[in-house]
Amino acid sequence: MKNKGKASVQSLEIKRYKWAFKMFIVSMCLSSLFSLLSQSILSTLGAVVAGIMILIFIFVSVIFDMIGIAVTSSEEEFFLKKIAEGESGSVVALKLCQHSEKVCSFCADVVGDICGILSGAGGACVIMSISKNLSSPSVVVIISTLVSSLIAGLTILFKALMKGRAIKRANHIILKLGKVIEKFFFYKKDKKSLDK
Repeated sequence: MKNKGKASVQSLEIKRYKWAFKMFIVSMCLSSLFSLLSQSILSTLGAVVAGIMILIFIFVSVIFDMIGIAVTSSEEEFFLKKIAEGESGSVVALKLCQHSEKVCSFCADVVGDICGILSGAGGACVIMSISKNLSSPSVVVIISTLVSSLIAGLTILFKALMKGRAIKRANHIILKLGKVIEKFFFYKKDKKSLDK
């Protein structure tokens, strides 16, 4: 019995290491891809458009961070009850809850890092656009510091405001996410099968 228990613990650890390694590969590939895209695309945009893009990246980062926090705070019993009541999206929500470690890792780490890269690239674009006609190096340094600080400050502010809500409303947030996933992914599959 003890050997079986040790074997199951070891298999769980191996699965975790595999998942961590997969996330490492995925994050490396996606970060490289988005870094190249951001340098080639965002560099051609003006300060205003780049500023809007930065706000979008911050918003996406905050939303995915909220999902990451909510999924780790959600309770399986809540979704089991909703499944019994026939609530739409509850089956998907339960699966998300059961794989909370993976969902949190993807949402908070992978997507968060990519949004951070894109925000940084957008910030560099804004700095270059503003400081293009400036000759004083000290002014350029001040603008660079202010833009970087503003991006970091806004990200931290919105994430701080979101965290409490994500914990308190965890079950409802994941249930809503389950409904969205079910509607836009599983529903299409079902529709295809019905058409056949």
